[in-house]
Amino acid sequence: MIKAAAPGKLYIAGEYAVVETGFPAILVALNQFVFCTVEKSSDVGSILSTQYSENSIYWRRQDGQMVFDNRDNPFHYILSAIKITEDYAHALGRDLSVYHLNVDSQLDSADGKKYGLGSSAAVTVATVKALCEFYQLDVTQDEIFKLSAIAHFEVQGNGSLGDIAASVYGGWIAYHSFDRQWLMEQRKTTSLIDLISMPWPELKIEQLKAPKNMTLLIGWTGSPASTSKLVDKVSIAKARESTEYQDFLAESRLCIQKMISGFRNGELSIIQEEIRHNRRILQNLSVFSSVSIETDVLTNLCDTAEEFEGAAKTSGAGGGDCGIVAIDSTKDLKSLINKWADADIEQLDLSVHEIN
Repeated sequence: MIKAAAPGKLYIAGEYAVVETGFPAILVALNQFVFCTVEKSSDVGSILSTQYSENSIYWRRQDGQMVFDNRDNPFHYILSAIKITEDYAHALGRDLSVYHLNVDSQLDSADGKKYGLGSSAAVTVATVKALCEFYQLDVTQDEIFKLSAIAHFEVQGNGSLGDIAASVYGGWIAYHSFDRQWLMEQRKTTSLIDLISMPWPELKIEQLKAPKNMTLLIGWTGSPASTSKLVDKVSIAKARESTEYQDFLAESRLCIQKMISGFRNGELSIIQEEIRHNRRILQNLSVFSSVSIETDVLTNLCDTAEEFEGAAKTSGAGGGDCGIVAIDSTKDLKSLINKWADADIEQLDLSVHEIN
């Protein structure tokens, strides 16, 4: 049996701007995972998920294609990951097989709460990794990223794919988004083998190291948010408020560049200064786009952290989900967390996951 895992993630800074080609963001991979197993089968295969046990899929292989017994299913990212990885395996001369694929996720709570930790990206990466091993493909992290990015993008249709990078590379990530329009055009004319091997325009992924005295705290608001819908709303404002949007992009780029330098030099004060700066940038974006990014609960989360000299902001698209805090580990973290609890903000007991 083949086993693979991929971690969840959170955005630290650079949200919304990173959907534009070449713009940077900082993300972190967390120690909660999506697990995927693949086991060879002789005739009928299956796709099972602990989270969707009532919607298991059974399938056969017919003329090289997966043929499903039921089509109404919630497994879009898994199926896309299977298709892309199998297309790649077949192009490399592998015979396609029948197997049982099982997915289990730690990224949502046992009672179904969604924390916004990038489960769709993690399940895509875990599936790609498991099938690459199953078909004995000797792939690099860069190749896993590209296969996973294609699979995820062909389902979601927007977004930066930074969450894919965090799930593939682990740890702290500085991510510059690639040209997704270029990818769509290349998919029409370029073989998958060539596409995976060639450089992707503007793509840059750098692994960072956090200062030793920095602690990352994560607070959950109790309210899930839809990243795709929020990004779409900002896209509408982008056309309507062109000058303001271009100013937002320029300010975000400079802020993230300074924050990356803070990581490179181990300077917590610089990282904190730019997290606060990025919060203000997103607040301004919210005003001119009329998109609710920092909800009242997120404001409370951030302002409470600031009382303890932590630098805080929303994580990801906002509108709910999580807020993050970069704080000196010597501060009174327990009192901060207790004050969150009094306001019904749940501290997620997560830590950074490094991938060797």
